[in-house]
Amino acid sequence: MYRILSAEKLSENIYRMVVEAENVARHCLPGQFLIVRTSEHSERIPLTICDYDREKHTVTIVFQPVGYSTMKMAELTAGDAFADVTGPLGKPSDLVNEPPEELKKKSIVFVAGGVGTAPVYPQVKWLHEQGVSCDVIIGAKTKDLVIMEEEFRKVCNLYITTDDGSYGRSGMVTKALEDLVSEGKKYDHCVAIGPMVMMKFVSLLTKKLGIPTVVSMNPVMVDGTGMCGACRVTVGGETKFACVDGPEFDGHLVDFDEAMKRQQMYKTEEGRALLKLKEGDTHHGGCGSCGGEE
Repeated sequence: MYRILSAEKLSENIYRMVVEAENVARHCLPGQFLIVRTSEHSERIPLTICDYDREKHTVTIVFQPVGYSTMKMAELTAGDAFADVTGPLGKPSDLVNEPPEELKKKSIVFVAGGVGTAPVYPQVKWLHEQGVSCDVIIGAKTKDLVIMEEEFRKVCNLYITTDDGSYGRSGMVTKALEDLVSEGKKYDHCVAIGPMVMMKFVSLLTKKLGIPTVVSMNPVMVDGTGMCGACRVTVGGETKFACVDGPEFDGHLVDFDEAMKRQQMYKTEEGRALLKLKEGDTHHGGCGSCGGEE
């Protein structure tokens, strides 16, 4: 059992938990994810790691209840426990593979939207620990939905924008990024994490601005091990699976329209059957021999 040390509500529908998971905390890196199960027979839930403490053997997860399993998760409190916490899974952020001295030569901007703010934090924190400064744009619909502001202000140059103008700058994250560039900012690298449509339009903007961009395709993950095929995406004309090949990919090469359409289809039994028919032997993920739904 994996004990929950703290559980809190960050905003109207976003929760944060600190969980004892020694092996995950010991080996994880920014950009990776884990899978939790609330009970022995419950659904597997892939969640990006928001933070970790190797000395305390803890990992932090942030999630938004969208279905039965995550709604049941939201009912858990400190002292409760998960049946399973598996990880780390996925590939770490490319940034962690670059020497700090090279990273210091770059001007890096992160664009985060909604619950996507959480997986941005470990990357920004890691950069700060290496002595690398970066800018972060956090977008939310209203002031009440902005999360983790205090944590970010300690490790980066933070810009907050709200759709209704109730806090920080006014407008979408794309407007904030475009405004910063107009004000004289020059970026060499962008990381965008958030809703699919947000990542699509950030990538369209950065392509126009000539800024290399990485996106995280964790929103399309279901099983998290490459067996269900839900996170199949086309990147540069090639088939990839977010859980085993990512979750991060070149945002300028991702076919977002296909991914969003596929994401909607995968939610229904009829849609899954159609995808299986269309995609044939390539329908299921990275293991290549799992047998899928057979």
